[in-house]
Amino acid sequence: MDGDGEDAGTSASSGTCRDPVRADDKEEAPAKDGAAEVDEEDEEDDHVVYVPGPLVPLKEQIEKDKDDESLRRWKEKLLGCLEGDLIDDKMEPEVTFQSIGIVTEDSAEINTPLPVRGNHCPLLFVLKEGSLYHLKLTFNVKHNIVSGLRYNNTVWKNGLQVDQSKGMLGTFAPKRGPYIHIMDEETTPSGMFARGIYSAKLKFEDDDRRCHLELDYTFEIKKR
Repeated sequence: MDGDGEDAGTSASSGTCRDPVRADDKEEAPAKDGAAEVDEEDEEDDHVVYVPGPLVPLKEQIEKDKDDESLRRWKEKLLGCLEGDLIDDKMEPEVTFQSIGIVTEDSAEINTPLPVRGNHCPLLFVLKEGSLYHLKLTFNVKHNIVSGLRYNNTVWKNGLQVDQSKGMLGTFAPKRGPYIHIMDEETTPSGMFARGIYSAKLKFEDDDRRCHLELDYTFEIKKR
């Protein structure tokens, strides 16, 4: 029995009391196929920056490749029938905002002409809490195509930022009449703490980071 006990003890010792394996002694596991390539691609995607092409006068864009019938028809579809003073040699597009409005079911449409005269930070609208509404923009484009026109709207209450929204309006060619763009539907906040006066800054830029409008304004949320 003593022999059996010693054998059992020896077996237990040899089975459990092993030297710990050091990290230096471990072989590094090979990476899965394609893992390195994926990581490199992800890193490259993180650093991709869109760089718009050089500006070309609208007149030059229209006259270029005018002998190519299919390309000419494509340009007409994109630009419309441009003629006369709409076509010139000016390089920079000019976007002029004529008005900003509020469309809601709770009240009649409210439109404010731009630029705002006098008051530096006008009260553009008063809405009830929990109201659905759209911002309505009216603007003109002259001289050249404005590419990637987008907005950034930041809202503060009592000095603290409470909201920020960004979005794309699109790409617009010059035309005689104004463009009318109705933005996505939004909902005013609800509750006792949501009521009151808000301040906001609305900014419009294009792909070339040209700022076409920067508007400071206020609005009020009232009890329903």
